[in-house]
Amino acid sequence: MSTTQRTSEDTAGEQERLKPGTASAGDFERAVGAAPVQSLLSVNLVGLRTIMRREVKRVTRIWVQTIVPPAITMTLYFVIFGSLIGRRIGEMDGLPYITYIAPGLIMMAVITNSFSNVVSSFFSAKLQLYLEELLVSPLSTATIVVGYMIGGIFRGLAVGVLVTVVALLFTRISVEHPLITLSVVVLVAAVFSLAGLLNAIFARTFDDISIVPTFVLTPLTYLGGVFFSISLLAPTWQAAAMANPILYMVNAFRYGVLGVSDIPIGVAYALILSLLVALFATNMWLLSRGRGIRS
Repeated sequence: MSTTQRTSEDTAGEQERLKPGTASAGDFERAVGAAPVQSLLSVNLVGLRTIMRREVKRVTRIWVQTIVPPAITMTLYFVIFGSLIGRRIGEMDGLPYITYIAPGLIMMAVITNSFSNVVSSFFSAKLQLYLEELLVSPLSTATIVVGYMIGGIFRGLAVGVLVTVVALLFTRISVEHPLITLSVVVLVAAVFSLAGLLNAIFARTFDDISIVPTFVLTPLTYLGGVFFSISLLAPTWQAAAMANPILYMVNAFRYGVLGVSDIPIGVAYALILSLLVALFATNMWLLSRGRGIRS
């Protein structure tokens, strides 16, 4: 057999194996189609790790400003409301008052710090004009949202752990339901990280990022059952307090730590998860449309 004949037969064999519908052609088509998907996935994973690492380093690099001040503030709360005023109040729901308010103070620290971390970080990205680089990169909107959310969760949990250590200096805390405690604190930190991102998207000046914490977040937190049980309120005010989402979060965390709550735990979980999904979807939609970024 001549060389020309062998070449023709080899070519015909290759064409036969690569006909559409044959096993070899199908494998080839899947390999070609999977390559861009795998490449895009790897790019997003690298981008997610980069955003997370940047956010974590941002918190740890200036820990004197991000982690220590909340711990000092909570220490003052424990001294004033727990040790001094708490002695006159006595017990609440069968627990020493300082023990009763400890989960609320921990949750308050988690809420405020997870919110403030994302709102300040994302607004700085807008102000310094490097957010556009993220938006025009191959990173998906979900990757950007999740990256900033994890940064907020990290700071919220870091401060929460430090405040817990402070609380143990004043009272004895035994966690009744560890799984509920951990899941609630992580979910709440995620919710307020996304809320901080939403605030940062709409913010145009530094004054805008302080309006929500000052006029919305702080009042809701103080009225969210941190320092009292809603059973002490008149029926009208109890009904009004039920409209405060932070009340459900504080009571869910208190149930996990102490085993007491003014709110059914199932209702609290449903509200927290609903807020998490709604805020995540809203942030995704706003960023995909360029809201707050485009002039």
